[in-house]
Amino acid sequence: MDTLSLYYFSEVAKDLHITRTASRLFISQQTLSNHILRLEEHFGVKLLDRKPNLSLTYAGEYVLKFAQKTNCESANLKDIIADIQQEHIGIILFGASNLRMVTLMPDILPVFSARHPHVEIRLSDGYSKQLEELVLRGELDMALIIPQGNIPKIKESPLMSDQIYLCVSDSLLEKYYSDNTKEIKEKAKQGVNLNDFSKLPFCILKNRIGNKINKCFDEAGFSPRIYTTCTNLQISEFIGFTGLAAAFATRTSLHNLRGAIPKDMNIFPLHYNNNPLAEITCIIQHEERYLRRYNLYFYELVLSYFQKLDQLSVEQLVTSGLKNYYLEQG
Repeated sequence: MDTLSLYYFSEVAKDLHITRTASRLFISQQTLSNHILRLEEHFGVKLLDRKPNLSLTYAGEYVLKFAQKTNCESANLKDIIADIQQEHIGIILFGASNLRMVTLMPDILPVFSARHPHVEIRLSDGYSKQLEELVLRGELDMALIIPQGNIPKIKESPLMSDQIYLCVSDSLLEKYYSDNTKEIKEKAKQGVNLNDFSKLPFCILKNRIGNKINKCFDEAGFSPRIYTTCTNLQISEFIGFTGLAAAFATRTSLHNLRGAIPKDMNIFPLHYNNNPLAEITCIIQHEERYLRRYNLYFYELVLSYFQKLDQLSVEQLVTSGLKNYYLEQG
């Protein structure tokens, strides 16, 4: 038995298709099959049922767990040796949603690459649950997620509280609340109760953020008049920026749109149960995964970036954001 055979077996377990796995690994089907047979001979049991479809046997499930742990420890050992030898060439495997990737990468990559110009950064975008699974399988070094609960073997570090805001143009307020626009705006600056905006049409989100916002509508005791419905936050924002409807945004999305937000747009913090409505963003890693020095530097940059983003005022978010400050201070 060798570590290469264990690695090939764990890769077959992902696809449960010899041809597909061999093609993905750029080896022949015969070579791959030989490695699986070698493991079966070593353990003296079948690891795969070949018919009617390829599947793991009961013994195969246990060998897979062993293979995954061995693969992780082998990768850790290589990274430790590389650090001892002070090599500065390597790969970072990083995951985040598209929204957070767009927020983060343009600002921190110049800072990171100035110190580690020979490190390759491989990016994967996905939903929080998908990214958690990739970190658990060792296919990502770290990822940005909205945590769904404690997960064994996952280390979480909070990054920021991603406040949710209501965006309403002056023209829309004048159209529906011409008599008391000023009073509504002053009150909403301290925290929005959606009941004060019940006459407006809304851009409704059908996603995780939308589910949180729906609780605010329930608390206000009315069903919103829907102008449009979508799953993409930024599409909803751009529709709202036309002044045809009220829309919702987060600190992260406002930062991405800095400079493109209309000057007559009011941005009010949304509240639920008299508290700011927000999502907690975390960076996660596998607790057993060794991070090389350049990984740790990248990790520290991400942590610092979101902590600074969390401290910006709304006015800073929608104008310059973090870009210039971060490049100067990073």
